[in-house]
Amino acid sequence: MTEPSSATASTSGESESKSPRSLRAAPALDLVPLPEKPIEPYAEIVGNDVVEEIAELASQIEGARVLHLNPTAFGGGVAELLYALVPLMRSVGLEAEWRLIHGSEEFFNVTKAAHNGLQGMEVLWTAEMESIYLAKLRENIESWSDSYDFIVCHDPQTAAMLHLLTEVRGEHPPGKWIWRCHIDTTAPHEPVSNFFKPFINEYDAGVFTLDDYVPQGFEPQVAIIPPCIDPLAHKNLWMDRRTVTAMLQAYQIDVERPIACQISRFDPWKDPLGVIDAYRLAKEEIPGLQLIMAGSMATDDPEGWHYFTATDEHREGDPDIYLLTNMQQVGATQVNAFQRASDVVLQKSIREGFALTVAEALWKETPVIGGRAGGIRLQIVEGETGFLVDSVEECAARLVDLLKNPEEATRMGKHGKEHIRKNYLSTNNLRNYLELFVSLNRQA
Repeated sequence: MTEPSSATASTSGESESKSPRSLRAAPALDLVPLPEKPIEPYAEIVGNDVVEEIAELASQIEGARVLHLNPTAFGGGVAELLYALVPLMRSVGLEAEWRLIHGSEEFFNVTKAAHNGLQGMEVLWTAEMESIYLAKLRENIESWSDSYDFIVCHDPQTAAMLHLLTEVRGEHPPGKWIWRCHIDTTAPHEPVSNFFKPFINEYDAGVFTLDDYVPQGFEPQVAIIPPCIDPLAHKNLWMDRRTVTAMLQAYQIDVERPIACQISRFDPWKDPLGVIDAYRLAKEEIPGLQLIMAGSMATDDPEGWHYFTATDEHREGDPDIYLLTNMQQVGATQVNAFQRASDVVLQKSIREGFALTVAEALWKETPVIGGRAGGIRLQIVEGETGFLVDSVEECAARLVDLLKNPEEATRMGKHGKEHIRKNYLSTNNLRNYLELFVSLNRQA
């Protein structure tokens, strides 16, 4: 393992001589402060054997320095994953950090287009956009002031970091570099894919949620690691009925009437307008039905407010559609309550990397109706933990079926919780990363 250089020097702006492996003396990339998260309490949920296996893997790379890089600590699944994963890595003996690259409105407009393009949308993609993207990342590598054993760069926002650092240094920077792709790249828009392909092929490994997402011609080592939820996070902790009721009543939601909800960013891939259309069809047979649509407005998603406004216009003032964001103080605790209070959770995505919200709902024993897309297919076992759908009409029909058959919904919910416990909890995510690190370390 590399010896740690002075974190104090890198953040206080002391001279380069204090950190000989630095590119230059510059302010460090923002460090995300994280709480301690001991792994021992997870044994009660996943079993002692799982925790022991994790400890054995970690012992093989004890003291390894690990860095996770992304652009935001708030909003979206990547941030949620890292709030669990990084502290758990520390708890098993790794020196793990999470840092944020610096963006701008222009940069995030470009990376949102890249995100959409890699998921298959025919976006505008120009040489000027490429220049904006690379210029901002060049500013970020000026802040690079340390070396690590394993560096995990998340999604297109960080994809060119390794290339630019190599360009400046004249050689591959220290450590094993891993690109983690969280999106569905099965059919990318070719101009966007062609731009990113050379950058991601320089990594030592790539992590994808499904085999289908691995780009054609991808050369580095591949690891298939689906995302996971943290059962001990506030969003997923047990909540009694009285607290759930109080949370919903704070938003004037009637807990005595049927509730469906979708928890998602306001994004075209989540099909918020289709969700409303399905709700309207279902309401013809379930007159008292209510719909909660809640999501965070993430700092790296400039399209969020546009799609929020489009969704608001599409609901046409329906008082039984509750459109909520973090601007209305909706946070992890409120989302927990919404998912527990709902009779059915929807995730009607058109394209989807994984959809942590599906795992969250199933963990709470709430059945889920999801679009037949990406990682949703891993979580919804057809007819056992919920239903997969391909249209508004099918979504509405399945919603009516579950609302009219509460015993079937209860059965599905119980199967769903066990499915998530076995496959998609944060201990699984930790174990999978450790296996990858151990494998890469053997190649050193």
